[in-house]
Formats: sequence, structure tokens, C-alpha cells
Amino acid sequence: MSERIATYAEFWPFYLREHSKPVTRWLHFVGTSLGLGIATVAVRSGRGALIPAALVCAYGLAWVGHFGIEKNRPATFKYPLWSFISDFRMLGLMAVGQLGPHLERAQAGASLPPAPAASKAV
Repeated sequence: MSERIATYAEFWPFYLREHSKPVTRWLHFVGTSLGLGIATVAVRSGRGALIPAALVCAYGLAWVGHFGIEKNRPATFKYPLWSFISDFRMLGLMAVGQLGPHLERAQAGASLPPAPAASKAV
């Protein structure tokens, strides 16, 4: 993408397309969750030295997904705030099982499992 995305509404589908593979999304989910957990322990225990570990977990796992699996450049480099927000939005939607429709609308759901077939009435 050579031009900057102007609105978050345009960014969200782009973000999802950059996370089209389930493994990448799960690396983000695990990394963000671990990062949050470590950051929480750091704050509650007053051990600020743990903050770098939280960042390494969160960004390290995410970047493995981008560079190693998706073969793309993390959106964080160009859109840090929107990427940060979207990481948590994706985590929340994954946690409640509601990410699928967003992926489909963004045309990022090629790697989603097929929807279950409707049962036939006999």
C-alpha cells in the first residue's frame, strides 16, 4: 500500500487482510494475552523490569506471524495506534467467537473453515 489509509473504518478491513491466516491471528492472541498478563504482574508487583518482557511476548509472537507466516510487514510500523487498537479488537472478537463475520466482510476469511451446512428437514 503506497497511500495512507485515512480512516479507521478503512483500516480495520486492511488489518484483517494482513492477518488472513489463522496461525497469525492465534500468535497475536497468545502474544497479546501473555503481554497483558506480564504487564499486569509488573504493575501490581511494582516490578517495572518486566515491561520489556511483556513487549517482547506481544510483539515477538505477532511479528513471527507477519514475517514468517503472512510474509508481510506489520501494520504497526505505519499505523501504530490503529494497529494497537485493532490487536485488542481482534483479541476480543476472537475470545467471544465473533471474528468470522468481520473476516468475511474484509475478504480475509479465505482460511476460515466452511460454515456448517444447514440441516435438511425431512
